[in-house]
Order: sequence, then C-alpha cells, then structure tokens
Amino acid sequence: MSHRRRASSTSPAERITDAIIEKLEQGTKPWVKPWRGLPVSRPLRSCGTPYRGMNTFWLWMVADACGYASPYWMTYRQCQALGGQVRQGEKSTIAIFYKSYTKEVETSEGETDTENRRVLKAYAVFNADQCDGLPAFYHPEPMAAPVEPAGRETRLDQFFGGIGANMRHHGYQAYYEPMLDRVTMPPAALFETYHHYYATLAHELSHNAATGIMPRGAQRARNLAVCALIGSA
Repeated sequence: MSHRRRASSTSPAERITDAIIEKLEQGTKPWVKPWRGLPVSRPLRSCGTPYRGMNTFWLWMVADACGYASPYWMTYRQCQALGGQVRQGEKSTIAIFYKSYTKEVETSEGETDTENRRVLKAYAVFNADQCDGLPAFYHPEPMAAPVEPAGRETRLDQFFGGIGANMRHHGYQAYYEPMLDRVTMPPAALFETYHHYYATLAHELSHNAATGIMPRGAQRARNLAVCALIGSA
C-alpha cells in the first residue's frame, strides 16, 4: 500500500528524470550489438502531429530502449478508435502536457485577485508497435529491403525451435521479459551473419533456460549448467 502511495505521489517530471538518470548510470553495454538498427523518427501523435519539448526527447529514448520502429504514439482509446487493440501485457509510457488554470488569490492589501498558473500533467500512451489491427500507415516499411544473412544452419534452427520458448521477432532490440517469460529478437535479416543471430538468441534464451528448457526440482543444478553453457555461446 505504501509503495502505491509513493508511486502515485511521484510527479511526471520526477518519473522522467529518474528514468533518464537510470539510463545514464547503466552506461554502455559491455558488448556491441551485432545487428543493424534504423534511426528512430521524431515521435508523432496518432494524427501525425509531432510531439514537442520534453516529449520529443523522452519518447525518442523509450522507442530506442524498447526497439519500436514506428514513430506513432497514441492513447488506449485512440488506438481503439483507429480499429486497433493494445496487445495484452504491453505497458504504457507517459507523455506530458501543461494545463493552465486561473486561481483566485488574496493580495497583501486584502483584495481578491486572479493568478494564471500552470501544472504539469501526464497521460498514458502506447507506441503503434504495441498494437494490433492498426492501419498499415502506422507501421512504415523500412527503406532498406531485408537481406538474408549468410550462415543459416538447419540443425541450429531445429535446436532453437525445439526449445519451445515464448519468442517473437519484433523491433530492433534483443531482450527477455521475465513477467511475460518472453524473448524478443530483431528479425534475422538485420544481423550481419546468422552466427551473430544464433549467438544473440542463445544469450537471450539463457535467461529462461532454468525454467524453460528442462524440468524443475531435482534437475535445477543441471538447468543452471545448461543456462551457463548457452549463455557463453
């Protein structure tokens, strides 16, 4: 309960500042990603109007961190109005705006006067890549045509396919989501070679190897050994 109070009392500015500081403290990853990404476009509202100010920098950062390729952002209701649906399990981020209002105040002379004030507000938005059923307009095609990398091996395809992990190819980031127990990989066409693709996939699968590849219980020691083996590939 106390955690909820703290979360609700945190201002939008503090939430964004904390997230930026966390990114800076993480520093550079100790490895170079072996796949090609695409420049993230300026964030756009669902109507095509560009965001301004802090929203531009903030949504840029979120899109890069999450691997979103679409520049479009929208509220849950805007997505529904466009015929789409936010996918189950997707998390929103915030966009901010200033709300102006007039307040009556008492002057030092005891008279009543009005003051114009502004307060920072936030609302939840989703990237178009988090939604299904939107018009194709919201998912621009990459300018470069995908090229099949060299080095694909049937035996490795069969090995990784037989693991049975919850996996998707989406965006331009490789990561594991513990809450959804899901691995997300960039499309293979973005990698320089399939060797890089298989190595990255093995690394991400190592995060759920202990519970996904082998049984639990008495097999835990064996699970962890497999996890270490795959992660070092």
